[in-house]
Amino acid sequence: MRMRRFLTVGLAGIGLSVSSAASAQVLFAQDTLRQDDPAPVTVTPVFETGEVVQDDPRAAAVQPWSVDNAMALLAVIEGIGSEGLEPEDYRPDLLREEIAKGESRALDMRASGAFTWLVEDLRDGRTPMDSRRQWFVVDPDADLLPTGDLMTQLLESGSVSDIVEMLTPVHADYAALRDALAETAPDDAEMRRLIRANMDRWRWLPRDLGGQYLLTNVPEYQLRLMVNGNIIRTYRTIVGAPGRTATPQLAETVEGVVFNPTWTVPQSIVMGEGLGNRVLNNPTWARNNGYRATKGADGFITVVQQPGPGNSLGMMKLDMPNPHAIFLHDTPARNLFDSANRARSHGCIRVERALELAMTVAILGGGASRDEAVAVSQSGDYTRVPVERTIPVYITYFTYGVDVDGNLRKFDDLYDRDAPVLAALDGARVGNRATFSSEEVVPIERPGA
Repeated sequence: MRMRRFLTVGLAGIGLSVSSAASAQVLFAQDTLRQDDPAPVTVTPVFETGEVVQDDPRAAAVQPWSVDNAMALLAVIEGIGSEGLEPEDYRPDLLREEIAKGESRALDMRASGAFTWLVEDLRDGRTPMDSRRQWFVVDPDADLLPTGDLMTQLLESGSVSDIVEMLTPVHADYAALRDALAETAPDDAEMRRLIRANMDRWRWLPRDLGGQYLLTNVPEYQLRLMVNGNIIRTYRTIVGAPGRTATPQLAETVEGVVFNPTWTVPQSIVMGEGLGNRVLNNPTWARNNGYRATKGADGFITVVQQPGPGNSLGMMKLDMPNPHAIFLHDTPARNLFDSANRARSHGCIRVERALELAMTVAILGGGASRDEAVAVSQSGDYTRVPVERTIPVYITYFTYGVDVDGNLRKFDDLYDRDAPVLAALDGARVGNRATFSSEEVVPIERPGA
């Protein structure tokens, strides 16, 4: 299933009705007897007293908590700093007070609310969407691990303490960051902030990335081909230049491999930059650069660059349809892979040894044998090889993490995306958060430099 399909699920994905999903926030933030509770949402409580009657739809968000289960939750909250989260966000002091009073509706409300917030932060990330610049990944975890189902399961089994293991990312790089946080001195505040921010970025992704996938960390200028948790191949990359052509963060799916691709030139270049008339008026130049133009009776000009070594896409592209028009492709300017600064494309990701990658993906995806892939790549003809086993592609943005050589290190914050994440983690927790970005989608039009 393509990642973007999860956009339509909405609040129901956390295992509650829309009304009760919102009410879990209200109950915890405003209706639980304390003026000093965090109040990250602006919602008028239905009952000023905090009492819930049987026909109140908010009651579906609250489940009965024994003292033992509540104490287990309190222990998880008090130790949640090891995961880069702040225990105080979940008001352990108020939960402790309710536990001391024994089982009651107030304890049920307090524990259910704290559990809901904790699940959201562990599963989906604490950073609100408007602080995730150019983040267009739709995380399916809320649908795969609904809050209501998790609460029911753990309360019935008495294993509330398992919630951290059930929700934290399974990728080894997340574990490396967690270990780094544990080893960083408490007085090294800036490093701890940076580690926490990048731990949270892992929570924005699907918890399990799959058995085989491609992952590129934009600031690292590297692409990894991963199979069963192991790096099989790495490739240097060229990514979008800062500004409007910065590479967005996506989770898409390779549906096919295009060998010897054509490039249909966008009208902003054909008309806006005069390429159409240049191709029509200078046939020798056009032929040498692989361009063919057609002009309709209405004057509309279409320009297509034909396959060949000078094609802006090089000798291959990975077909991963998305509204941003972002994909991985070859380039005729392969000398640029030796540059230290490789943030210089118009948004798409150029990959070194691109034909090797294309043939590997075609073979892993069951679209072609090795001999077939070699023959197609050498034919010089446009050929799209569909893959039977689609391969996820994760375009990520980590400024601290494990590099392709297995070392923890910093990466340049190419697009200044750290500041809003750090500010969000330093500030009060935001409730009722959006589940997908409202930022503008800017389709990439020119793959070459």
